[in-house]
Amino acid sequence: MKSLSTTLALSTALVPALAAATPVTFTTQMNSYGGDGAYLAYYVTDASGAYMGSLWMAGGKAKYYQHLSGWYAATGGNTAQVDGITGASVGAGRNLSITLDLQDALFDNGYVLHVDSSVEDMADQPNDVVIPLTSATLGQPVSGKRYVQSVTISK
Repeated sequence: MKSLSTTLALSTALVPALAAATPVTFTTQMNSYGGDGAYLAYYVTDASGAYMGSLWMAGGKAKYYQHLSGWYAATGGNTAQVDGITGASVGAGRNLSITLDLQDALFDNGYVLHVDSSVEDMADQPNDVVIPLTSATLGQPVSGKRYVQSVTISK
């Protein structure tokens, strides 16, 4: 969140009214895939696909971050991007709910949430979930491709 706030400070500095932050909850329901806990990387890109910042990393061992290939490519594997924003991996069939203060300017301005997933001894899934950050997607579960059953964003 630190890097995202820093990046957005530049874009919102000219429009102070857009600099407000709101608590946003990301609720992730995992599929029952029959493996170990999943590592998940939550990160944001702009409308052109450029990396803007990391929001959360589920899974604490940096040596496995390379398997979150979309996030890893976007950050060059820079673990400083997730300093202070990590938690435990998420088991099959479980859910994860995280609440973060996000800049209001992220919504309805072309930004996109990406969730990459990886499970030990199983295939990695970049962009398991991709959600445009819009008013229309709030409260709507978005299905994942492999390990993530769905992600719901709510304010």
